[in-house]
Amino acid sequence: MEKKQNWKKYLIEFISIFVAVISAFALDNWNENRKNDEAATKILIEVSNGLQRDLEDININMYGHRKGIQACVYWRKVISNQEFNKDSLKQYYLGLTRDFFSAQNSSGYETLKSTGLELIKNDSLRFDIISLYEYDYQSLKTMEENYFEMQFQENYFKDFNSIIAPNFEFDEKGDMARIKTPLNISPDKQKILMAYLWKIQVNRTFILRYYATMESKIEHISQRIDQHIKKPPK
Repeated sequence: MEKKQNWKKYLIEFISIFVAVISAFALDNWNENRKNDEAATKILIEVSNGLQRDLEDININMYGHRKGIQACVYWRKVISNQEFNKDSLKQYYLGLTRDFFSAQNSSGYETLKSTGLELIKNDSLRFDIISLYEYDYQSLKTMEENYFEMQFQENYFKDFNSIIAPNFEFDEKGDMARIKTPLNISPDKQKILMAYLWKIQVNRTFILRYYATMESKIEHISQRIDQHIKKPPK
């Protein structure tokens, strides 16, 4: 009888210890998951803030490329001796071949990479974020800064200016005052300028389409991050 009671006593003690160990392990695991979720939320907020700044930078570049297209339209009028706004001369002279660079605020993503990408438990959200920073942003940066077709200042300014500049008139301070029209250029040079304007406009239109696609992707990911933060995975 005494052995049976001792056996029950040991069993109860064993079960108590077992439950305590499992409970402690579960509590540690819960605490670890909670800390990871909190860390993921903080990093995603940082990523989201960076994406909003990226949208601002993208909008600035898109505005600049649209002004570059307007400059093409303006100079077609000047070259073909149509009526044009003389007050906009300097604005469209500067904007015709202006280049832009692609700035990405990637500190949040770099923090995520150093902490561990698996911190984002939602597989599709994690994939979208990785794809944006590792592929889309890199493609945009390459296209804007290194793709030869998009280097308008390097490719077109010198030749365009050598034909146009002799027609400028400057004031006593050396500031551009006006342009003499009709331009004193040959028909062949006129065609060269028209070809430059056509190519600049086509390439700016092309990159504007890419920027629009990037804008949509960023807005989509931002919305997903906001939803993820408000409803974190269980």
